[in-house]
Amino acid sequence: MPKSMSKLPLKVVVTGAAGQIGYSLLPLLAGGKVFGPDQPICLAMLEIPRALEALNGVAMELADCAFPTLAETIATAKPEEAFAEADVAVLVGGFPRLAGMERKDLINKNTAIFKNMGENLEKYAKPSCKVLVVANPANTNCLVALSCCKRIPAKNFSCLTRLDHNRALAEIASKCKVPVNEVKNVVIWGNHSRTQYPDVDHGYVMKNGQKVTIREAVGESSYLDGEYIGKIQQRGAEIIKARKFSSALSAANAICDHLRTWLVTGTKAGEIVSMGVFSTGEHYGIQKGLIVSLPVTCTDGQYSVVDNLNVSDFAKEKILASVTELLQEAETMKAILNA
Repeated sequence: MPKSMSKLPLKVVVTGAAGQIGYSLLPLLAGGKVFGPDQPICLAMLEIPRALEALNGVAMELADCAFPTLAETIATAKPEEAFAEADVAVLVGGFPRLAGMERKDLINKNTAIFKNMGENLEKYAKPSCKVLVVANPANTNCLVALSCCKRIPAKNFSCLTRLDHNRALAEIASKCKVPVNEVKNVVIWGNHSRTQYPDVDHGYVMKNGQKVTIREAVGESSYLDGEYIGKIQQRGAEIIKARKFSSALSAANAICDHLRTWLVTGTKAGEIVSMGVFSTGEHYGIQKGLIVSLPVTCTDGQYSVVDNLNVSDFAKEKILASVTELLQEAETMKAILNA
């Protein structure tokens, strides 16, 4: 028996699968870029009914790719079919932010969607299912789904801030004129929004085989505490302005990075990554019950918050601003759920 068929297939659900991010993501999942060349995948693709014809076209393309790791595809508008016995759920589909919409309007639209997602996970997915929320506002959407799903542990829910993390690494690499894999341990704190704080104080750059702190390597504190932060916070808007569409390609890549690190490879010794995770109230004075981007390490399919970082007063102020926004979003979400 070929090695690729020696394991039982993993069932991976992708919602909003016919959208731009889904179109970039699905071939990466199906082709073994996350779970490896010897792990067969059952790819369950969920869409709203009016997008089902487009989704069927995507399913045809996946078949035409002849991926050895793609054991089965399911293209459906029925949540019970998509989520049944799911091992991993990637929640990409959501109501997009339209011109003139405030963030609270976006929360209002998406709370109903992610309430439904949580209820379907509760009813149909495996209790061990790992959930990654991508659709914005990602932190609060994740909290909604988690709040409506008691059977799956809170530690199994996360939201995507790896794209922000990757952007932060890439900007430092460009500034220092080094390959991006020689920059390590930036941290994205808080919300996946314009209040997020990209923190370089714990990171380093490899130069001539030696670790050099990012601050020393860059040599411009005014840049790192000003322009740099704004660049990372505004990068998504900059891409939309340039290509007239959101950053689907880099988001799909970040989803793969997030899942691979969390569930497959883990982090390397001494490496920190950023994930939006459930706050237990035990780390950095952040209130319990929020989904917050924090520094983590991963091993054996689990994450652990890195809780021994020395956070500057400047960083504390930035983190507080982002957490305050998350608290406000959580209050808005709870009011909608309780209405």
